[in-house]
Amino acid sequence: MAEVEITIGGRSFEVACQDGEEPFLQSAAAMLDNEASALSGQIGRMPESRMLLMAGLMLADKTAGLEERLRTLEARLSEVEGRPEPTPTRVEVPVVPGHVTEALAEIAAQAEALADEVEARGSAGSQPAE
Repeated sequence: MAEVEITIGGRSFEVACQDGEEPFLQSAAAMLDNEASALSGQIGRMPESRMLLMAGLMLADKTAGLEERLRTLEARLSEVEGRPEPTPTRVEVPVVPGHVTEALAEIAAQAEALADEVEARGSAGSQPAE
């Protein structure tokens, strides 16, 4: 077992804990010390047992408030998780009308025919004369 010296409300205490638990004990002692220091600042000097009792009660009150908030948030989370998945939003994609597609195909065919004609004229003019 490890022995740890902690300070609460300006008073030192020797406390035993399991090996490796020293950081947790120091953290808990710091929380208790914060409450005890606040009490000492408000009320002044008081007996050790009363200071520790009041500081412990203040921490218990904070803990109860946090536990209630946690229960509320867990209930809200359960409610949200229990809801059905929202239906996907339908997105309308405009479709090119058939007559436009046909007109574009006709224009493309005419362009290809013109290109073939220009190519044929260019080939005929560049052949050597006999």
